[in-house]
Amino acid sequence: MSSQPEKAYKDLEFLNSPDARTVRLLSEYLHPQRRLRREGIKDTVVFFGSARLKSNEDAQEEKRLVLDAIQKSGAAATPKVLLDQLRKAETMVEMSRYYEEAVELARLLSEWSLSLTTHRFVVCSGGGPGIMEAANRGAHLAGAKSIGLNISLPFEQFANPYIPPELNFEFHYFFMRKFWFVYPAKALIIFPGGFGTLDELMEVLTLIQTEKLRKDIFVVLYGKEFWNQIISFEQLAKHGVISQQDLKLFKTCNTPKEAFNYLKRKLTDRYLK
Repeated sequence: MSSQPEKAYKDLEFLNSPDARTVRLLSEYLHPQRRLRREGIKDTVVFFGSARLKSNEDAQEEKRLVLDAIQKSGAAATPKVLLDQLRKAETMVEMSRYYEEAVELARLLSEWSLSLTTHRFVVCSGGGPGIMEAANRGAHLAGAKSIGLNISLPFEQFANPYIPPELNFEFHYFFMRKFWFVYPAKALIIFPGGFGTLDELMEVLTLIQTEKLRKDIFVVLYGKEFWNQIISFEQLAKHGVISQQDLKLFKTCNTPKEAFNYLKRKLTDRYLK
């Protein structure tokens, strides 16, 4: 007697094959939807930023290790590789302010969120290290839950320890992860970052500019000095490739308190009255 054939949805070889790609895509849409609904989360405030930035404590420790290596080298002239490592370590110490300020901003937002009657404006990050970790850490310090939308990558990306298990997600597809960044979001805070951060920033600004979002979403560029060096939005407007009106799609803030006060006012006026 032949054995009963296996159901298609239990066939792992099939589910991981190109033929089942649409099934996997639907899973990455429906699974987060179910889990967020189960947790009663209505909307989010999303933090974007570099995975490479460190806390001040970790950055100072890295610099100390490089200085120790230089001292132990005993060479008349310090090897170039160590000098390069020292310059990088000093840069990380300078940039660590953004990690610390992301922690503080996430804490302020989470404390405010907890004062509301429902799960509104829950902090959400990409789930990994750097600014993502800082956002989840700030929420954790406030005693609030936060979301981590992680993605499988060959480097840099691993779930940070401040995300509760029930809100820790792992994605394969970048565009489904981006969907869940934007769909429940009522605000986005863009800290200094690299290609991934720039990609997320520009995609969101394009969605707002082209009116593809059927809601108000408030965008904060955090760190005026950094962003003015990286992108001149005023020059884009001057050259006519964006309009002067497009410069109003975001707000630049320089301190956690400034960003918090701006977002609290905007979110309250638009969504809580």
